[in-house]
Amino acid sequence: MKKRTLTNLYNERPTWLADAHGTLDAAVAAAYGWPADLGDDAVLERLLALNLARAAAGS
Repeated sequence: MKKRTLTNLYNERPTWLADAHGTLDAAVAAAYGWPADLGDDAVLERLLALNLARAAAGS
């Protein structure tokens, strides 16, 4: 019997899950006012910049 776990689900990566992640990623990008097609590096750069700005404002 195959165990149902999150790890197994993510390893199988069914289409509905990939679609849900895409929808969520687009919603988060829209909430930040960013284009939905940013790559991982660009997202990380922008998040770091926001974090540094907040840290500086709180000093």
